[in-house]
Amino acid sequence: MAATRIPVGVIEDHPLYRAAVAQLLADAPDIEVDAVAGSVAQFAAHRQNSAGVVVLDLCLPGVQGSSAVVEVVAMGHRVLVLSAYSGRAEVLGAMAAGARGYMSKDSDGAEILHAVRRIAGGNSYVSPMLAAHVLDAIPGKDNGMVIELSARERQVLSLVAAGERDQDIAEALDISIRTVRSYLDRIRDKTGQRRRPELTRYAIEKGVAYVPVVPV
Repeated sequence: MAATRIPVGVIEDHPLYRAAVAQLLADAPDIEVDAVAGSVAQFAAHRQNSAGVVVLDLCLPGVQGSSAVVEVVAMGHRVLVLSAYSGRAEVLGAMAAGARGYMSKDSDGAEILHAVRRIAGGNSYVSPMLAAHVLDAIPGKDNGMVIELSARERQVLSLVAAGERDQDIAEALDISIRTVRSYLDRIRDKTGQRRRPELTRYAIEKGVAYVPVVPV
């Protein structure tokens, strides 16, 4: 039944690959294809659903990389990254930005559909060949110790982990750079992590993903 089908959008700037992924999804009986776009802006303008899964490339015109993940997650969608780039920095950055899954473009159609279904069901999926990047970032789960961060501190930390600069974070959260650095000082004091790579690792360990800003 159409009401039970999974809404899935595609954001991919390569026309042939975009068409192939869209056709793969359209042929699946349990999937309803949402907007198929070449950029995040085009997807935002044409999407039909306010939730669902979005298969997202990272190399796009306009907003790209982890920033693209942040924007699509903020729209209410679950992101499955499907990228030609499969290095540690790309995988961890995308997951820290809120992606639910990450796959290489070498993946076959059956695996892509499997990942979409897992993510739609509330799970995560990382290609086996890339899973080591995520597992390596969780060496000891910090012995179970939990450090409390405020909602704003979590937003700042997630954007740092997504690779954003202080200026980018200030613009995204509509605060000053000085305020961003003040939050970073607090985060460093609470976590004991001083450098940006250490903060990124900590965000992955804690599952700190981007939380959209809610106006007050």
